[in-house]
Amino acid sequence: MKLKKYNVLAAAVLAAFALTACGGGSETASNEGAGSGAGGDQIEIDFFHRWPNDPKNAMFKELIARYEEENPNVKINMDCILNDQYKEKIRMIVSTDEVPDIFSSWSGTFAQEMIDSGNVMDLTSVFEEDPEWSDTIAEVSKGPFTFDGKLMAIPWSQDGKAFFYNKRIFEENNLEVPTTWEEFIDVLDKLKAAGYETPIAEGLKDQWAILHYLGTMNQRMVDPEVLAADYDPATGEFTDPAYVDVLEKWQQLTSYMGEVAVAIDHETARNTLFATEEAPIMYLQFAEISLMTDTVNFDYGYFNFPAFEEGKGDPNALTGAPEGFMISNKAEHPEECIKFLKWLVSPEGGAVQLTVEGGDLTCVNGALTEENALPAQIEALETIDAASQMAPWFDNACDASIYTVFGQGASAVATGDMTPEDAMADVQAAAADLRTKQ
Repeated sequence: MKLKKYNVLAAAVLAAFALTACGGGSETASNEGAGSGAGGDQIEIDFFHRWPNDPKNAMFKELIARYEEENPNVKINMDCILNDQYKEKIRMIVSTDEVPDIFSSWSGTFAQEMIDSGNVMDLTSVFEEDPEWSDTIAEVSKGPFTFDGKLMAIPWSQDGKAFFYNKRIFEENNLEVPTTWEEFIDVLDKLKAAGYETPIAEGLKDQWAILHYLGTMNQRMVDPEVLAADYDPATGEFTDPAYVDVLEKWQQLTSYMGEVAVAIDHETARNTLFATEEAPIMYLQFAEISLMTDTVNFDYGYFNFPAFEEGKGDPNALTGAPEGFMISNKAEHPEECIKFLKWLVSPEGGAVQLTVEGGDLTCVNGALTEENALPAQIEALETIDAASQMAPWFDNACDASIYTVFGQGASAVATGDMTPEDAMADVQAAAADLRTKQ
């Protein structure tokens, strides 16, 4: 699909409703509503999220202004900081009396950590009592926020990871989309023989980018029951030889990424290698589609991470996860918090016409259309829907002490400073230490 510029309706990104004027809300609308008598006493909602930058900042600001205009007795007090700082802060305050009324959450172990604080509201009844609203939310996005049969967050966006490939280069070199690892390596070899020194682009300075590979490769290779046990802090051992196989394949794959891969970050690799057609393939998130509208001027397609012939995991799973919002069970006005989120995560909440593109794919069925979204985003949603299941990001699937050591070891394997066996020995030691703390 060749990208064009589109104005995306809030419906396309209403999932990203994290009200953007951080520390402020729509001040004019709030002041007008105060004391107006339209809805009674002024209600304040504290809202904490992780998107302080544009273009989402402007998008969220318009959404919250619209909501406050329609609900003049409601004022949203917003606070937001970037990802790593957000994780640190919300972990510190979620178990205290300072927990915000509404806050953003990843799924997986991060969500579990929030739930374990005892301060997260069970939202199951919210979904059950309003099927007209809840049925509009994609089922694939609800599962990752379901714990012990309870829905603990309202999903707002969904994302996945796939190999993006340059269709022209594939056609000129008579290449077929690979479905197995052997086919994938064959494609990379042929691209290298055709003169592409960097068949696959990546920026290995970003550990999260490395983790996205590792999480997928572990899911493809390791027996699902073994993987689940190892990702559990109380039982994890990481002694299965399949993990060494994963790192050996990782070492093989990084040999096709070129010498500069270890010196650049993911964004640089995307903009200077993939976008310029120097590298025909790159492992990208669907959320990056809108970031490439000004830099990519060629047709590209997607293919899922190829299956390992000897792998024991589901080869049709797609790595990715939804993000959502939780409500504190200490919120002073829980009904208003629910009303606010339901407005945002709905077709009605997407009625605001925006002038900026959002990168997130909404969880609301039918909100993305040919009129308001990029063709690539429509295809991305179809790819997510076609997956047998969503496999969580590695850093959402297990404890930070594990994925950090795993990522560091993989980085050292890529540079030749550590063997796969030595890297896994460090992971096993970290797992043993974690078990003693349970």
